[in-house]
Amino acid sequence: MTGATKGGLFRRLRRDRRGVSAVEFAMLAPVMVGMYFGLAEFCQGFMAQKRAGHSAAIVADLITQRKAVTGAELDDLFQVGTQIMKPFSATTLKIRASSVTRGNDDVNRVDWSRGLGLTARAVGSTVALPTGLVERGQTVIFTETTYDYDSPVDYFMPGITRFSHSFYMRPREVEKVGYTP
Repeated sequence: MTGATKGGLFRRLRRDRRGVSAVEFAMLAPVMVGMYFGLAEFCQGFMAQKRAGHSAAIVADLITQRKAVTGAELDDLFQVGTQIMKPFSATTLKIRASSVTRGNDDVNRVDWSRGLGLTARAVGSTVALPTGLVERGQTVIFTETTYDYDSPVDYFMPGITRFSHSFYMRPREVEKVGYTP
């Protein structure tokens, strides 16, 4: 092959555009597939986080609709919270519900507390509440959830991600929801 023939071959290859789409696809496909799986994994984590927060809200809502609760009733309400997590596993969901009253000394103290996976707060212990949430003598039901999310793919979210939520709600029927262990 002479130099003129080599030069002609290279010029023809340089002008040939038939394989450009295949090369572009080969370069972009891994990026697009990675973005798809990353977005799917992010959406799953976001859904789990929202469901854990919804569990805290539902448990607080159900407690505040009652005049009094027992320990067994609270355990049943916690089970409602775990059902909200479906289709995610609820084995790592932890819930605690507490009744907190602001005293005349402006200190928020626990009236009662019970937990599923989280230790109950000690009666009389102090709790920090958001400013302006309750006035002196008022009570709030304070629910907390934590959920350890383990992504099934573990590519973009390796390991455990912990989601924590707090929810506050005023009793509806009475000034303070009673509790019997």
